[in-house]
Amino acid sequence: MRAYRLLVVGLPALAACNPFHQSTRVNSDINYNQRWHGTLTSPAYLAGAVQITGTASMAPGTDGRKTSITVNVTNATPGGLHPWEVHLGQCGADQGIFGPVEEYRPIKISNDGKGEATVVVPIPTPTYGNYFVLLHASSMNRETIVACGNLAPPAP
Repeated sequence: MRAYRLLVVGLPALAACNPFHQSTRVNSDINYNQRWHGTLTSPAYLAGAVQITGTASMAPGTDGRKTSITVNVTNATPGGLHPWEVHLGQCGADQGIFGPVEEYRPIKISNDGKGEATVVVPIPTPTYGNYFVLLHASSMNRETIVACGNLAPPAP
């Protein structure tokens, strides 16, 4: 009988130490399943000169008629100011800017090489298609792209 009690007492402790146990995490972001995600990287032709990385997301705005877009950049030159936009298409296959270009404020790079920008464009968040983020070298050198990232659509 005592072996039975020890087994019952020991089972909860054994279950707590189970390496295969996964806790359930609840995501409190109400737009999570409507959010587009992307990773920014510098083009291969800039290897050795510039290696900017970052992330981007695009999600419905508060009223559902606008789109909120956030870009985070790392490993950039401190003090830099980089224009950026979301475009239709994919990196290397540009089909125009998503929303008014004047909505996109340049990303200011801090002393640690990081920068962030968030804009709200007056267009509902798309539910399908191809979109990407372009990061330009500067306002005087918009032809040079220092980072690009395709956005993955929300999971169905």
